[in-house]
Amino acid sequence: MTDRTAEVSPQIYARVAGALYLFIIVAGMFGEFFRDNLIVSGDATATANNIMAHESLFRIGVAGELISYVCDVAVAVILYILFRPVNKTVALLAALFRVVTDGICGINKANLFAVLFFLGGAGYLNVFNPQQLQALAYFSLKLHTYGFAIGLVFFAFCLPPLGYLIFKSGYLPKIIGVLLTIAGVVYLLNSLALFLAPTLATLTFPLLVIPFVAESSLCLWLLIKGVNVSKWESHQI
Repeated sequence: MTDRTAEVSPQIYARVAGALYLFIIVAGMFGEFFRDNLIVSGDATATANNIMAHESLFRIGVAGELISYVCDVAVAVILYILFRPVNKTVALLAALFRVVTDGICGINKANLFAVLFFLGGAGYLNVFNPQQLQALAYFSLKLHTYGFAIGLVFFAFCLPPLGYLIFKSGYLPKIIGVLLTIAGVVYLLNSLALFLAPTLATLTFPLLVIPFVAESSLCLWLLIKGVNVSKWESHQI
């Protein structure tokens, strides 16, 4: 049997991965930034009122992020196909870490649906008073933050292998590989800061611009430039 993936141009894989990556970035930014604007730090009541006043957009944000994780599984497979000629084992490792991240982050969205359950006014919640329900909703938001940070720990270990593959491949700019490797370190430091010393997390937060630049660069390069086909083919030999 022949490998059917070898019959598809790497440029097609690159363009598809770039388009999916773009959706992932946009959906993630919308979900995170919109949700952050609804949260009033330390004020469960104000936060609850904001969320219920924008419930539809809150739901759209969560749904968009869930779809983005499905798209990211496809990105993991495509990147594996593109970079397995460089090193099959490392490419598989990067793909597995990415898929595990998607699974964790997808399940973590249950905490956001819990927010809506607590604030939805269902009869079975009448045993709690409004203030208690608002506190539980705020707690679910905090739990989601930590769940997302757990997912980023696994994603942090996806990026250095991917960065190595890009650096060694020669069919994408080496600087993107370097940036992705640094991005992995930043994600890990940010999550560990949240777990071990939450007050330090605000200090590491500005460093997240590095992962944004790194992933955006990879996304746009795949979407606009693709890969150097001749160098990709040289790795097939």
